[in-house]
Amino acid sequence: MVDVAAERGRHLSSRVSEAGAGWRCQAVGTFKDLRPNDQSFSWLNPATLWRSRNEILAGLFGDPSGEVRKRWMAYQRGKGVDPELRIRPPVGDDFSFLLLGDPGEGDASQYALVPGMLKIGEDTDFAVIASDVIYPTGSGNEYCDKFFRPYQHYRAPIYAIPGNHDWYDGLGGFMRVFCDAPPLKPQPDRGLRGLLWRKPERIDEQALAKARELRGLPEQQAVQPAPYWAIETPKLLLVGVDTGIRGELDADQVAWLRRTSLDPRPKVLITGKPIYRRNDYTPSPLEGGGTIDDIVRDPAHRYVAAIGGDVHNYQRYPVDVDGRVIQYFVAGGSGAFMHATHTVQRVDVGGVREEDYRCYPLRGDSLSFYSQLYARRLRMRWLYLTPREAVCIMAERIGIKPVRPLDGPVRITRRMRWAARVLGAWPWPFRLPVDKVFHRFLSELSDWDTPPFFKSFLHVSVRGSELRIRCFAATGCLPQEQDPPMEDEVVISLPA
Repeated sequence: MVDVAAERGRHLSSRVSEAGAGWRCQAVGTFKDLRPNDQSFSWLNPATLWRSRNEILAGLFGDPSGEVRKRWMAYQRGKGVDPELRIRPPVGDDFSFLLLGDPGEGDASQYALVPGMLKIGEDTDFAVIASDVIYPTGSGNEYCDKFFRPYQHYRAPIYAIPGNHDWYDGLGGFMRVFCDAPPLKPQPDRGLRGLLWRKPERIDEQALAKARELRGLPEQQAVQPAPYWAIETPKLLLVGVDTGIRGELDADQVAWLRRTSLDPRPKVLITGKPIYRRNDYTPSPLEGGGTIDDIVRDPAHRYVAAIGGDVHNYQRYPVDVDGRVIQYFVAGGSGAFMHATHTVQRVDVGGVREEDYRCYPLRGDSLSFYSQLYARRLRMRWLYLTPREAVCIMAERIGIKPVRPLDGPVRITRRMRWAARVLGAWPWPFRLPVDKVFHRFLSELSDWDTPPFFKSFLHVSVRGSELRIRCFAATGCLPQEQDPPMEDEVVISLPA
């Protein structure tokens, strides 16, 4: 089924037309009927920001994730989980799965993904969530409408690795839902960090049991051994790592990762923090020295791809590593507010050519999106750029041809170029916050509840000796629900 859908999706993507991007949305999708209420998740709330304070505290006073993770792992090993943390789903030589990144806001942008995900993923064997299952703080009391309800009709197991937001609850919600682990006993943390640190919420077990009924079918059940794991299949090993709040892997996890990476099968890394993002190289550090990419690049470990969440869009970097190509993905666009792509300059990191780089949303659509956002919220109409204008401006800025065909000439004026500068298309000191500061503190301003949403998910399949990774889009518009656009596809030959 997915091959037919992919063939249709290839011709319906944002690379082909504005309609494929969702700009000409005349009918909102059926996702609106799946939502339990009309409430919108908002970061522009002092209570929400205060609940998320552990990110800032971890930066100021140190990240305790590694020590807390060791306590979780001691408990899990004490109850007898597989010491090598292997998951063995009943799949054959050929199989497929879905990958969702950073989904859990529980609002329109998360639910907009669901109809296309169910259609494309109908025959998949399982799904994986990469990073930030639940916003804002990973609470076990918020899993009903942000996990069980949206994915209640996905008839296969779902595994996950946590993101930084899941750790704001001390990983309590994540471990209860995915590992069936009770809360850890409180342990005092002295000093200012201990005084200000947000403590895990007490989980309403009765409400959680009721929520679990939404995914109560036998074929949906799975208990994973830990927040990091390896999924075994005959031809491929999926290696999921837990990057905590700040991105560092603790010594015990590093030792496990090195052992696991010696498995002779080809491998895909799934991580909470992408190794390449925004034309930058940001591999997670390892306790004891080195980075996670040292392990990925080692030819003896046979990694063919690395997929990371955390950044809320899709990007792909094919990196030549000593004569072999490793595909590095950003795949965090499955529900949370959109991070800009138009601020990504002409790509050259890791020797990747701009012509080989892929992103979704396209830079032009990202620029038009933000121009509409600021024009509306700041009441500054001169900032508005149509999708056609933005596509042409970004093509000129990057030095490429417009990514999709244009129905007629486009005249770029001085006003349009100034608007693009103010919106961050050029490095410029006088611009609205859309780059690094925006990325961490103010991106939440871009959260809106009307199409197009520019959400995405991955369909990953192994057929014969090929690993195929496809990026499908969700705009929130009915046509893209019925025929999800395929925004990117790469085929990787698996070594024997």
